Amino acid sequence: MPVLILLPPSEGKSEPRRGRPLDLGSLSAPALTAARGEVLDALVGLCREDPAKALEVLGLSPGQAELVARNAALPDAPTARADRIYTGVLYDALDVASLSIAAKRRAGSRVAVASSLFGIVRLGDRIPSYRLSGDATLPGLGPVAAVWREALPAVMAAAVGRGLLMDLRSGMYAGFWRPGPDLAPRVATVRVLHEHGGVRKVVSHFNKATKGRIVRALLEDGADPRTPAALAATLERLGWVVEVGEPGRSGTQLDVVVGEL
Repeated sequence: MPVLILLPPSEGKSEPRRGRPLDLGSLSAPALTAARGEVLDALVGLCREDPAKALEVLGLSPGQAELVARNAALPDAPTARADRIYTGVLYDALDVASLSIAAKRRAGSRVAVASSLFGIVRLGDRIPSYRLSGDATLPGLGPVAAVWREALPAVMAAAVGRGLLMDLRSGMYAGFWRPGPDLAPRVATVRVLHEHGGVRKVVSHFNKATKGRIVRALLEDGADPRTPAALAATLERLGWVVEVGEPGRSGTQLDVVVGEL
């Protein structure tokens, strides 16, 4: 199987004005349908029955009440492709719409997005705009992360197959599923460090924008690395400075060091 690139979702999402309603059974990874239904029902029920409580649970301010109303309407809300729903710095840099035809085809088979509502989705999956953080605890269901820790292992093992997993998730979404020791030799977690004045640190904007550019370059290039070392070599060939860490229980960390955007 080709490399699987696992992205974090975006907090902000575009809201489609038209499109058929959500059909959980049409999404990729059908083994997750039951878990998706449980999370969806708990979220919609909360937002319909107790909007004030929903603001608290979802970490929203009173001025964001429209997001609660949006969640309450999810079963009938219009959907669009996931690559049109997720927005923000990473997705702007990736810019799926402007990829070449070949790169778009690769994106469809090689890219997945971690989702607090759906577990994982592929870019072509049709989903509505929603608001649910990965650290949320829903009444009657419990922590969303716990649902996915139970549901995702077999699905992710099948999705990765014998290929390489390039894990670009943030810490919150990494908690949904962690690769086991059997998969670790084929897992590369990517961290972006901003270096300025000899000091390195993680800066959110640099991190997200660079990850988007990296994924875009890999999709356009067509390379299919099978090990963390091969991925590092590919990224270096494409122009990035990469430092390879020691293999660990959950994979090998690759640090991509950037100066200016």
